[in-house]
Amino acid sequence: MRVFTTLDEVAAAAGEEIGTSDWVLIEQERVDKFAEATDDHQWIHVDVERAKEGPFGGTIAHGYLTLSLLPMLGSRIYDLQTPGAKLNYGLNKVRFPTPVKVGARIRATVTFAQVTDVPAGKQLTMNYVIEIEGEPKPACIAEFLVLLLP
Repeated sequence: MRVFTTLDEVAAAAGEEIGTSDWVLIEQERVDKFAEATDDHQWIHVDVERAKEGPFGGTIAHGYLTLSLLPMLGSRIYDLQTPGAKLNYGLNKVRFPTPVKVGARIRATVTFAQVTDVPAGKQLTMNYVIEIEGEPKPACIAEFLVLLLP
């Protein structure tokens, strides 16, 4: 776990791979709860019996479920204890190269790609790669932005 207590420490880490999280199991219960929260009940995610006959041999996690796990996975890699507020500023780009099958384990690797000065403070651009255990291609690649206020 890397801990950053100042904006200067964050800026100094620009260009560095910060670390990799532990593996997290994706279970059907999590997928079902995400379907309830988002009202996305597509059968490929929630109908276990029908999905067995589908293209992946079982249910898969929503792409946006995988994306929503970025903050949780990141919190297992780094801790921004900088003085001011930290605001989710958005995403520049996201791709889902490989679906996450229910029962698979995923983990994240985070790189602090760039730190730029903005009128409010600093903008931290992070590259997340979410890999699936045993799969050659990642589940998700995302460029994630955070505003760090002084």
